This record gives sequence, structure tokens and C-alpha cells, in this order.
Amino acid sequence: MARSIVAIVGRPNVGKSTLFNRLCRKRRAIVDFEEGITRDRKYEQVEWSGRQFMVVDTGGINPYSDDKMDKAVRFQAELSIQEADFILYIVDAHTGVTDIDMEIGRQLSPYRDRVMLVANKVDNEKYMLDLHEFMQLGFGEAFPISASQGRNSGNFLDALLKRIQTDEVDIQIGHPENEIHIAIVGKPNVGKSSIVNRLTGEETVIVTDIPGTTRDSIDSAINYFGKKLVLIDTAGLKKKGRIKYGVEYFSSMRTIDSINRADIVVLVMDGAEEVSVQDKKIASYAHRTYRDIMIVVNKWDLVEKDEKTTKVFKEKIARAMPFLTYAPIVFTSALTNLRMRNILKTMLEVEEQSHRRVSTSMLNKFMEKAVGKNPPFHSTGKYIKFFYVTQPQVHPPKFIFFCNKPELISDQYKRYLHNQLRNEFGFEGATIKLNFRGRNEQDDPLS
Repeated sequence: MARSIVAIVGRPNVGKSTLFNRLCRKRRAIVDFEEGITRDRKYEQVEWSGRQFMVVDTGGINPYSDDKMDKAVRFQAELSIQEADFILYIVDAHTGVTDIDMEIGRQLSPYRDRVMLVANKVDNEKYMLDLHEFMQLGFGEAFPISASQGRNSGNFLDALLKRIQTDEVDIQIGHPENEIHIAIVGKPNVGKSSIVNRLTGEETVIVTDIPGTTRDSIDSAINYFGKKLVLIDTAGLKKKGRIKYGVEYFSSMRTIDSINRADIVVLVMDGAEEVSVQDKKIASYAHRTYRDIMIVVNKWDLVEKDEKTTKVFKEKIARAMPFLTYAPIVFTSALTNLRMRNILKTMLEVEEQSHRRVSTSMLNKFMEKAVGKNPPFHSTGKYIKFFYVTQPQVHPPKFIFFCNKPELISDQYKRYLHNQLRNEFGFEGATIKLNFRGRNEQDDPLS
């Protein structure tokens, strides 16, 4: 079972994003004293006491506002309430119960068994005395915390873990030996479920002509050349403007969670259509979270072809997603079984590249050549000297460049080294990390 999805909800300016950042231990959500900063859902993995779950930050709910933006924010928050396994209802200990709190409480009432009432901004004992008034919301006693100060956050997380489904923490992306988890993702109706059925050789997933049939993530395992491939068929991500209120919408968080627990992300596209915004967003999220990536262009049997068709489509993908030029592309048709075996073969090749390790001596020869051909330059005229490079980690491959002034290395030069590294060693399908450090900085392979 996938880890629980926990949604943080409440009226504007009660500290939802501050709590989100506290739980994630990073400044991921925008926090400001102006109300309504958070307008969309944000997702992040949380780890505590060796367990992990996913948390979702939402915009503030104002049920009385007719403002167009407020309605959109309210809609997003309501979707999260429907989708989440558990709900953290945040209230403000400074202001006490408001009419908006009461109305939100009425909306959450049907989900009472999976709601935890949390009183934020309990910065000292003075505010503890007035917490009893939140009992009128109908969710029992409010758990007191101060998200900004971290007050009582450990006890809060302990209490939360007792009420949700969690996974054991896996420090590196990966699973038991010889087991590869693969998320099959893409827009609705591109043939994801049909591909899974072809690969598994059985009707493990419902397939219909209706877009969006798959509403949750389903795992199917197959054995291929000694490897156990766990295929995660996911519901398609849709454009927000075209999504109707209902069960069909509530699959986006499951798709993101599937990407988070995958080793390889297979982006399925329709060969008869152009590269879409959804395709770019899915690929970008997988790339940012350092998942190995491959592209499958399905329904290739429906495309009128000549000797240049494949090349032209690859060029379209490269122009639309230039950050993904390292991802291998397989042109297939689930309907006719065209090149289905190539998908499995490419999965193993990507997995092998992701676990590839390059010796330090080879890396330093590469660095000398790359830096010698194009030395780093900074507008201040300060001299940047590289000492050595090493690879402390695989899956994803990580390379640490040690130099005298890492803060002066431009993003453009980092991209140059990244591209040169791929040209020299390949790593097809693997999303690689580059890190730049001073010579005396401690080498922490997990940072």
C-alpha cells in the first residue's frame, strides 16, 4: 500500500504553509503575512521516526467570498479534502473560532473520522487556556502547536503517525535487489493501461475507450531477465480547466505519489498528438525529483509515416522538453504489440545506466579535458580552480566537483559540465546530480 496522503486545510492566514515547511524541513511553500499566498496544492514527502508519508499544502478556504481567485483556491482545497487519506484542520489560537472556521468545520463534518484538529500559533502557555473553545467545531480537542517556533511539533508528529498509513524510510531511491518500480504516467487516454496489459500478458488493468478510467495507482509485477519489474499504472493528469468536480479529478496526487515511489518513470505520449502542457509538467516533476526517465510514444500505428517521421517527432520532444534530451524514446503501439519488448529492454538499460559508477581517475581526466577546453569565468575576474571530481552515489548518479570558489560557478557553466559529462559517459535515462563544494567542505553523499 502506498503511503498516506495528508492534506493541510483551513481558512487563510492560519499558518498552513508554515506548518507544511516545518514538516518538510525546507522552505518549499511561499509564506507571507498577506492572506491567500498559497493558491494551488503543493506536495512533499515527510519523514519522522523512520516512517514517511506525503503532505499536501492547500490555499486558504473562504466559503463566503465570491472573488474568482478565492473560488479557484477553494476548489483546489476541496479537491484535496476529497483525495486525502487524512486531513489536518488548522485553526488560529490567537484569533479563536471564527465564522469561517465554523463553516469549514461543517464542510469537514462528513470526514470527521479522518480529521485532526490542530491549533497553531500556541506560542506559550497563555494560549493553552483558550483552546477549549475549539471544541465547538466538533472534532474533539485541538492539538496545540507553534509551526513557526516548532513548539510541540515532535509530539504532534507522533500523534499523527498513530492515525495514518506510513512507509518505512528509504534513504536512497530504490527497492530490494532485483526489484525495479516503474511508474507508467501520462495524460488520460494515451494507452497507459493497454501498455501495462501488453507487458504483463494479462488483463490486469481495466481498459476502456473512456479517458480517465484508472482512478488510482495499481501495481503489477512481472519477471524479466532475472529482474522483478513492478509496473505502477496511474491515473492520467489532466488540465485543471478541463477537470470536472468528481472522483476523476482526485487522481493527480496519486500520480505524483507514484512518481515519488518509482525508480523509473515511463512517460506515455500519444503519437498522433502534439507534446502537451501536461506532458511537460509530468516530465518536469520526474526530472526535478531525480527519477530515471524514458518516453514511450504510443499509437504509432495511427501515424502516417515516411522516412523522416520518427526523427521529426523526436525533434518536437527535444524542443518542447529540452531538459529531457537524455531520455530514451520508444515508438510503440499497444494495440498491435509493436515494439512492446523494446519497452522492457529499455527499462533494464536505463536501470543499468542509473547504477553505473565511473572511477575517480576517469572522472578527473574528463574534468581536465572539459575545463581545459572551456575554463570557468566570473564577471569579477576572480580565478576559479577545480581540484578534483568524484562520484559518491548511484541511482541517481551524483558527482561532486571540488573547487576553490564554488559560489562563483554560474548556472551556465554547471550546464556545460553536465552536458559534457553526458557526452563522455552517457547515463541515458538517468537524471544525474552535480554538486560543487569547497575543498575543505565535508563530503556528505546524501546532501
